[in-house]
Amino acid sequence: MASGTALVYDEEMTTHKLLWSDPVCDIEVPERLSSSYEQLKRYHLVERCVHVPVREGSEEEILLVHSLEHLEVAKRTQTMNEEELKRVSGNYDAFFFHPNTYRCARLAVGATLQLVDAVMSGKVCNGMALVRPPGHHSQRNAANGFCLFNNVAIAAEYAKLKYSLQRILIVDWDVHHGQGIQYLFEEDPSVLYFSWHRYEHQEFWPSLKESDYDAVGLGKGKGFNINLPWNKVGMGNSDYLAAFFHVLLPMAFEFDPELVLVSSGYDSGIGDPEGQMNATPEVFAHLTHFLMQLAHGKLCVILEGGYHLKSLSESICMTVKTLLGDPVAQITGEMAPCLSAIESIQNVRAAHKPYWKWLMYEGKYSSLSSSKCDW
Repeated sequence: MASGTALVYDEEMTTHKLLWSDPVCDIEVPERLSSSYEQLKRYHLVERCVHVPVREGSEEEILLVHSLEHLEVAKRTQTMNEEELKRVSGNYDAFFFHPNTYRCARLAVGATLQLVDAVMSGKVCNGMALVRPPGHHSQRNAANGFCLFNNVAIAAEYAKLKYSLQRILIVDWDVHHGQGIQYLFEEDPSVLYFSWHRYEHQEFWPSLKESDYDAVGLGKGKGFNINLPWNKVGMGNSDYLAAFFHVLLPMAFEFDPELVLVSSGYDSGIGDPEGQMNATPEVFAHLTHFLMQLAHGKLCVILEGGYHLKSLSESICMTVKTLLGDPVAQITGEMAPCLSAIESIQNVRAAHKPYWKWLMYEGKYSSLSSSKCDW
């Protein structure tokens, strides 16, 4: 049986950086990677992990989800000067190009696929890829929200192709909706996509109607797209755990994935200027532990957002410690979810009731409806 935890990281991915002043993009800094890796070293976690080398994602791998046009635009930026880069970046929502961006994005894809290979081949049981730029907002033909290539979406298509997988779970705990992943898989019943995200009734970026709870997928993919919108800031540990217990985990066990991929954004953690949420680093240990019970433990965690360097690095360390099998840290404080979280959870469950046996049968067999939280 596989054992060990992979860590995939290459310092070269810190060379992607903003060259001009842009208040929207200036939080996506190279130190997000370097400070997190240093914290892993301080906790002696790097030496406990299996080092998996990074490679570039191939053009063929990128084209599993992206258009040739998108690939060619990105490729041309390698030789552009600052003014040209600024002009091309302006074609996209919240994105910046650097001459090294294309190379870094290919490394991010390759690092993610190296992790999938290490887990699926049995070299390791699970692992984490620390990558930049992130991926979950990027679409077939467009960069978006700091993301150039959709690392996790490419990984899902790659795993289906190479390992003949029929059921992949993607869990996106970033504070922003990964609309890029949703668009790519919303008609695909082989990929179950779950995203919780700050929404505030469509006021928060990316401010899309299709980020709401009633976007359940299209055609054969109906029921396989799960959006849990947070309509208030300040969500904490109890709200995140309630979402797992009362939405994600029952669906995930019924789906029975062969591989779990995490779009692991930590801007949903305390202190982050983007999320404005109150979840502590310890909660990510618990979320990771729950996901380790699925797919015979085949779990790949891929970094997305996270912009408060201390909160980010501590949360990454909590995640890696859990992957390594360390006891999860205790969570203290209020453990009842807030009313806004309960409302969102109830809405998701109602929207998905036609598609999931556990929800269809619940009225007959579950005592949840009479529980303290009045689900």
